[in-house]
Order: sequence, then structure tokens, then C-alpha cells
Amino acid sequence: MAESLRPSAAGPSAEGGRAARRMLAGRAFGRVRNGFVLRRVVRFVVSLAVLLVASFAMMHLIPGDPVRASLGPAAPVELVAARRAALGLDEPILSQLLSYVRNVLSGDFGTSFLSGEPVREIIASRLPNTLGLALIATVVALLVAVPLGMWAAIRTENGRNRGTEVTFTSATGAAVAVPEFLYSIALVTVFAIGLRWFPPAGKAGPVSYILPILSLSISPTAMIARISRVETLRELGSDYVRLARAKRLPAARLYFRHVLPNTLTATLTVGGLLLTALIAGSVLVEYVFAWPGLGLRIVESITQKDYPVAQGVILVYGAIVLVVNLLVDLLLGVLDPTSKLKET
Repeated sequence: MAESLRPSAAGPSAEGGRAARRMLAGRAFGRVRNGFVLRRVVRFVVSLAVLLVASFAMMHLIPGDPVRASLGPAAPVELVAARRAALGLDEPILSQLLSYVRNVLSGDFGTSFLSGEPVREIIASRLPNTLGLALIATVVALLVAVPLGMWAAIRTENGRNRGTEVTFTSATGAAVAVPEFLYSIALVTVFAIGLRWFPPAGKAGPVSYILPILSLSISPTAMIARISRVETLRELGSDYVRLARAKRLPAARLYFRHVLPNTLTATLTVGGLLLTALIAGSVLVEYVFAWPGLGLRIVESITQKDYPVAQGVILVYGAIVLVVNLLVDLLLGVLDPTSKLKET
């Protein structure tokens, strides 16, 4: 009787051991995930602090007196002194830094030297135009580049269609090498001035978005397409693809249900990083198209020596880059639980 009970006694014990191991593994994964998130948030806070100090130092690294430079050499001494006192530039450096950080955290970026308008209102009125261009250009680049890269990989798999491979790599390589502002000038010259299909400058309805978005998205599209092709070729050479083909799985199902999701991790990573690059790269594009965004405003503020506006816009650009990088890291941690990124 006792012997016959041994297997049944061992069964629950083994199940309990497996349950305990699963619980311990879940706790370990939770600790890794929480540690990963904590490290990323700490890095974000430290980077944001460095950005604040760097933007504060901008005003003090300008040769000479920034207030005198903005008001001009003929400005009365009393006016210069009053403006310096209003900006707090006559206080000790540490007091200025603490006051600057406190004001920025409360949403006060100062006032424009030229118009007296609060920098916060300038940023609030122009930031949506810049973000709109960058976001639409990123979406366009992803929607065009991912299918293009997959098509090129399928066409050139195992060394087939050598001509297609050479054409694809040459064209995308050349497209990546050309700066966005050159695309802007070329598109304006051909389609706005020459053919008169689109308005050459300004924001005047949906049609006015086309040339700026094309200028911003051509180079990222080529870059993402190259990455998508490499990732797709890697997946096409994997064991599960060979097994699926041996089972005669339909091509559309194989490519879009199995291959595509496995290529999106690297593609989305680059897409997120390109979003920050497009926001920064929009400065010259906005200048060419006279687009009412932050890019045009920062060029104007630098040329007109309106330093508080330039300081505030640079701070906002940097904060956007830091936030996007943080979100990309966290998104990758969710999409790819086995990623080595969690160990860094």
C-alpha cells in the first residue's frame, strides 16, 4: 500500500517544484524589467539635468555681453543695465542657475529680447507645426521603406537578380548621402518655381505640406529601406522560413505574418531615432520653405541675436530628443523581452 502511494505523492511534489521555479523565474524577470526601466529613467533625468546646465551656459559662453549684443552698440548704458537686471544677469552664477532651472521647470523660458513676447508662447504656437512635419515624414518613410526593403530582399535572396541589388543599394546610398536642405532647394526649383504645382513657401493648406515632407522623408526612407532589406534577408535565411517553405505555406502569409513582425524591431528602433533627427533636421527645411515652425524661429533668433528664444528652442529640441530616445528604449524592451538592451 505504501509503495503504491509513492508515485502519487511524488506527482504533486514535482508539480509544486515546477510552480515554484516558474514563480522564481517570473520574479527574476520582473526584477530585470524593473531594473531596466529604472536605469533608463535615471539616465533620462541625468541627461535632462545636463541639458539644462548646457542651455544655461549658452548665454554665458557668448563673447562679450549678450544684452549689449542684442540691443546694439548705440544702446544707452542705463537700458543695458536695466535689461541685465531684469534677466538676472547681474546676480552670482549659482543663483542664476538655480533661478533658471526653477523657471524652466515651472514653464517660464523668459521673454524675447526683440518682441517682449514670452518664449513659452512662441514655442507653444510653433512647436505643433514642427512636430507635424516630423511625425508625418516619419510615418511616410516607414510606410514606403519597409515594403520596399522587403521587396528588395525577396527579389535578391540567394544572390538572385544582381542588377536589382546593385540598383537598390546604389540608389538608396545616394539618397542617404544628400542633405535634406538640398532636397528642399531642388524640389522648390522644379515643382514650385518651374512647374508651379505647389506653393513655394508658407503654410497654406494640405498642399503646402507635400514638398517639406518629401524633403524630410527621402533620406530616412532610403536608410530604413536598406535596414529593412538586411533584416528581411536575415529572416529569410532562418530555419523557420525554410520549414514554412517546405510545408508550402502561402508566400503572402509567410512574409506578412511571420517575416515582417520579426524585422520590425530594428526598423522601429531606427524609425524612433530618425524622428529625433527629423525634428533637428527640419531647421533648414523650415527655413527654405518659410514654414512657421521652431526651425525657422531659431534661425531668426540666432541671426537677430534674440538669445532667450534661441535658448528656449534649443532646450525644447533637446528635451524632445531625450523623451523620444527613452520611449524607443522602453518600447524595445516590451517588443523584444530577450533583448540584450535590458542588461545595459
